Amino acid sequence: MGGTKYHFNPATLSFEKKRVKPLKSVLIGMGTLILIISGALGIAFLILSYFDTPQMKSLREENKQLLAQYNHLYEKLGQIESVLDEIQVRDDNIYRVIFEKNPIPESVRKAGFGGTNRYAGLESFNDAEIVLNTSRKIDIVSKQAYIQAKSYEEVLNLALTKDQELSSMPAIMPISNHDLTFTSSGWGMRIHPIYKVPMFHWGIDFVAPRGTNVYASGDGIIEAVNTERTGHGKHIIVDHGFGFKTLYAHMSKFNVKKGQKVKRGEIIGYVGNTGTSTAPHLHYEVEKNGKKVDPKYYFFKDLTPEKFDELVAISSNMGQSFD
Repeated sequence: MGGTKYHFNPATLSFEKKRVKPLKSVLIGMGTLILIISGALGIAFLILSYFDTPQMKSLREENKQLLAQYNHLYEKLGQIESVLDEIQVRDDNIYRVIFEKNPIPESVRKAGFGGTNRYAGLESFNDAEIVLNTSRKIDIVSKQAYIQAKSYEEVLNLALTKDQELSSMPAIMPISNHDLTFTSSGWGMRIHPIYKVPMFHWGIDFVAPRGTNVYASGDGIIEAVNTERTGHGKHIIVDHGFGFKTLYAHMSKFNVKKGQKVKRGEIIGYVGNTGTSTAPHLHYEVEKNGKKVDPKYYFFKDLTPEKFDELVAISSNMGQSFD
C-alpha cells in the first residue's frame, strides 16, 4: 500500500482511501523536519560538551601552555625585580659614598602609573588575574630598568667630572708647613686674643713669618680679594666649585685678582698681620655647601696618617688663637 492511508467505512463495509488536506500534510512535514533538526543539534551539543574535537583539544592544550608560560614569566619578572632592587641599593651607595650626591628618591623609583586604567582591555580575558598581574609586573620592571639606565647615565657624567672635582677639592695645606711646627690653633672654641672671651674659631691658624707664600689649596676661581681694617684684614676667597670655598685671611699682599683662575699649589698671596690679628699668621677656612667645616679633614694630599694625628693634636690646643 506504500504511503497511501486507508480507513474502514462501516456504511459501505469497505476500505476507502484516506484523504489528507495539503496544508496539514505540509505542517506535519515541517514538524517532522524540525524534530529531526532539533534532535541533531542536541546530539551535536552533547558530543561537543563531552567529547572534544581535535581542534578543541588543540586549543585547550595551547591555552594550558600559554597559562603556564604566563606563570613562568611572572616568576621570572619577580626575580628580575629583586635583582633590580639590589642594583638600586648599590647605585644609591655610589651616589652617597663615592660622589657625595643625593641618590634617586625612592618615591621616583617606585612611583606608580597615573591616569586611566591601563589594563581595562585585559579584564575580560579568561584567567584575567594572572594576565593582569603579569602585565603590571612588566610595566613596573620596565620603568625601574628605565630609571636605572638614566641613573647610570648620571653616574657616568659624575665619573667624568670626578677628576675635576678632586682637583678642585681643598686638599693641601695653604702654606708649606709639613713639619707642623707652626700650627697654632685649630677648629673649635678658643679664647679670642683681643676680647679675651671664648669664641668659636672657624678655621686653622698657621704661624709663619710675614711674606711667607700662601698657596691655593685646590683649583678654582678667585671670588673675592678684599681689604678690611678689622676682622679678616686682607683676605682672599676662592670658589673651587662642587660646593667648596676657602678663605685665606690676615695676608700682607695679594698675588691674584678677582675672577682669576688658579691651580692647586699656585701662590695667591703672602702671610701678613692685617685686620684683627695679634701676630703674623694665616687664618684658613673651608666651606662645603654653604657650611663651614673643619679644614684638617681635607689635607689628604699633604699628610701621612702619622702627620695627620700630629696635626689634630696641635690644632686641638684649647688656648688662645691669633685672631
